[in-house]
Amino acid sequence: MTTIRSATLVHEGGNRFATTTGTGRTFVWGDDKAKNEMSPMETVTVALAGCSAMDVISIALKKRQGIDRYAIHVRGEQREEYPQVLTRVDVTHEVVGPRVDEEAIRRCIELSATKYCPVNAMLSAGATEVHHRYVVRKTGAGAFEAEGEVIVTGPYRQPDIVD
Repeated sequence: MTTIRSATLVHEGGNRFATTTGTGRTFVWGDDKAKNEMSPMETVTVALAGCSAMDVISIALKKRQGIDRYAIHVRGEQREEYPQVLTRVDVTHEVVGPRVDEEAIRRCIELSATKYCPVNAMLSAGATEVHHRYVVRKTGAGAFEAEGEVIVTGPYRQPDIVD
């Protein structure tokens, strides 16, 4: 079965476009930060973070990780030449809690990056190199902090399902 994703953009003047998705969500594209308009390239990095976050937290909770705080920090490098694609994105998962296991979190991130996150698969199939990192802070008894790189995906690496 195929899922259809759709959106309609309506020009509202200048570089401003009102957007309604097929599921009825709305937002505004544009370049006026004061009006909270969204940049298309910034939203690509946000989409990667959101996609990966949903995977990682879901897997981590199934692995019974005791998480008090989970955040993702994303930093993308965009080239100056046209087309101004993202050439590198650093995705850092910050996980804090009393029952977090470094290896379990690393595995959650690896599964998201290599199997579940379609945004990562699309970016990695193109010109973008994606670095997946973590910072784990275990609180309480046996407290520790660890960080490291899990995996690098892309550039030009086709996901298994793409011929």
